[in-house]
Amino acid sequence: MSVQPATPTAVSGHGTPQPAPSPPTAAETVSIVVPMYNEQESVEPLFREVHAALDGFEHPWELVLVDDGSSDRTWERLQAAAASHGEHVQLVRFQRNFGQSAAMQAGIDAARGDVIVMLDGDLQNDPADIPRMLETLERGYDVVAGWRKSRQDGFILRRLPSIVANRLIALVTGVPIHDTGCTLKVFRREVIARLPIYAEQHRFLPAMSAANGARVCELVVNHRARRFGSSKYGIGRVRRVFFDLFAIKLLAGFSRRPLQYFMLLALPFLVGALAHLAILVGGSGSFGASGQLYVTYFMLCTMASVYFFLLGLLAELAVRASDMFSVSEARVPLTERAGR
Repeated sequence: MSVQPATPTAVSGHGTPQPAPSPPTAAETVSIVVPMYNEQESVEPLFREVHAALDGFEHPWELVLVDDGSSDRTWERLQAAAASHGEHVQLVRFQRNFGQSAAMQAGIDAARGDVIVMLDGDLQNDPADIPRMLETLERGYDVVAGWRKSRQDGFILRRLPSIVANRLIALVTGVPIHDTGCTLKVFRREVIARLPIYAEQHRFLPAMSAANGARVCELVVNHRARRFGSSKYGIGRVRRVFFDLFAIKLLAGFSRRPLQYFMLLALPFLVGALAHLAILVGGSGSFGASGQLYVTYFMLCTMASVYFFLLGLLAELAVRASDMFSVSEARVPLTERAGR
């Protein structure tokens, strides 16, 4: 079932709608990054549909396909398809399966475009939606995230865990993305280049982009039932998503207040040092061999607390020396431009 074009929904890091900004200059080159894992039947249809979707597209584009260590004939079929479409195709092959996020990162590293389009290789997302998403990006957004509003998946194993994960991610990050698991997304290169992609964190990219000040919107996209192969997603993936969400939240807080985190680590050792010091002072030196043990404990606790404090201080200095912000626009004075 096809989905009619929908008005993009803007989101922000605080969960409030944003007005559509003024249009920027259109990107020159578009790179479509597609991770593939045991998708041999999808290779030929994928090439046909992407070329059909971008037929007559006014900007240069390329297709970057990453074979994530497939054990079937995906790589051979990618090579054969690329031989007839070499003008637009880059191929990357992993020695073994490293996961979807790693494949996405490798594709982004290989891509040469100003705009990065993420597309899954199973063809459940419709490549025909790509031009519409690119048009939306040119209205002034930095990220356009696909929203599978009419999702063609089983409810218990796929849609229900996704609903729970989406709501939890929105609650923790404060970014109201309806469908974080939709691979079909469009990014400006300068936005996605600042974001690390590993484990299951590819689904958090729109939320992390919004947290960094990027202009993010959602667009309803077509979603189709899987035609070839079997799903690589299981219920165990939800558990990994929860762990990654916790890690992102922890690291986000740490990057803003590292000294506080290390002070929390130093506090138990400081309390232990003071407790042993109190015992030593109260005992008036009459402990004998046990007194030497208390002195040892006191010194170890003191050294540990000082060690964590100094680590926190170094981390705080490193954070303050780095650019913890992103500039949207800068205007040079006319006198400076004229060389005066």
